[in-house]
Amino acid sequence: MGVTPVTVIEEAGLDEALAGLSDQHRKFADVSGFCAHSGDIALLPGADGGLERVLFGAGRGGLARNPFLTGKLAQKLPEGHYRLEGALGELRLAALGFALGGYRFTRYHGDADMERPRLVLPDDFDIEALRQTAESVSLTRDLINTPANDFGPSELASAARQLAEETGADFTLTEGEELARNYPLIHAVGHGSDRAPCLIDMKWGDEADPKLTLVGKGVVFDTGGLDIKPPSSMLLMKKDMGGAANVLGLARMIMLAGLKVRLRVLIPAVENSISGRAFRPGDVFPSRKGLTVEIGNTDAEGRLVLADALALADEEKPELIVSMATLTGAARVAVGPDIAPFFTDDEAVVEGVQAASKAEHDPVWRLPLWKPYDAWLSSEIADVNHISSNSFAGATTAALFLARFVTESPSYLHFDIFGWAPKARALGPKGGEAQGIRALFAYCAERYGRG
Repeated sequence: MGVTPVTVIEEAGLDEALAGLSDQHRKFADVSGFCAHSGDIALLPGADGGLERVLFGAGRGGLARNPFLTGKLAQKLPEGHYRLEGALGELRLAALGFALGGYRFTRYHGDADMERPRLVLPDDFDIEALRQTAESVSLTRDLINTPANDFGPSELASAARQLAEETGADFTLTEGEELARNYPLIHAVGHGSDRAPCLIDMKWGDEADPKLTLVGKGVVFDTGGLDIKPPSSMLLMKKDMGGAANVLGLARMIMLAGLKVRLRVLIPAVENSISGRAFRPGDVFPSRKGLTVEIGNTDAEGRLVLADALALADEEKPELIVSMATLTGAARVAVGPDIAPFFTDDEAVVEGVQAASKAEHDPVWRLPLWKPYDAWLSSEIADVNHISSNSFAGATTAALFLARFVTESPSYLHFDIFGWAPKARALGPKGGEAQGIRALFAYCAERYGRG
């Protein structure tokens, strides 16, 4: 097997790097216009006309500034085997960038069998850890990218069941009358669809280990309900189960790495649709927690289904509950599409998650869980309204609503993610995205250790 070297060159080191090449390759790089700008690629031929070497520009600051720039190599190089050399920064992240950058969603077109460039890594490199992360991110992306006509609540449940079988986790599904009786908010949101709602429940690990519970919003499509969305706002609503997809990706990493936790995964899976059975603005429903909830807007359905799932999670009093959801447009306005904002009152968790985010180059940002705004959720006829009485701080008030359903557990961490890359970049193509889960996995691995 021939392996072609890929020399990573920063702009500041261009002259030195070119001086080490043969006259022929220097001339070819010059004719190609290679300046080591970010993402520049020059393919240098050998005497036989085949590819002998690749030059790759890392720009100013190099891979230390943008370690995932190597994803462009996976997108642009021809089929073959390659190894990285030169100004690499941290090889672990450079290799991960290559792996994630080469992702493609191929369910509906013929690229599935297409050969792609492969990276050859040193013998002492932890390839298994790289594979687990890349495959888990790909799982998350695949689930989000799948359109809702092929991905209803039952298909989401099947994906979770398949993961449980892969990892040896226990799997339970609650649906029908039992769901209506015990999880009235989940049932109310999903009852308007012909595709029945359900609650996915997975458990894994030693009962004696610290309890960690992940809760993911599994709204497979959100029309807005009777408060129907305009067409432009409905186009991306297949991604409204992005919280569930991210939770499953994170759970897969935790289980395959054998972290010392007793893991539980809860996903309320529903479709927010319109029919004569759909819930209405002004309705009042009980919740599993016992609080009555007035419906302020049927397009704020995600926090309702999460509320019942969080109440169930809280009953076990786990050491940490983490929820992930594509919950509010306000979070996008605050931090844009690339950053995963989070809320918590636990300062130790904040410190750990932020440190992991920096190490993994997985951007997160803390937003304020400002308690005085909780008064904005008041209702004249129920214990709480599920939306605010004004348009301010929408992400914070949504998080405050969810926090009402976690009263027994010592620590709660909520992520309000976008779950979507609006344009192609080095890390991967436009489409479904894993956000925050690499940072969360690194934090959990540091906190709990491996078995």
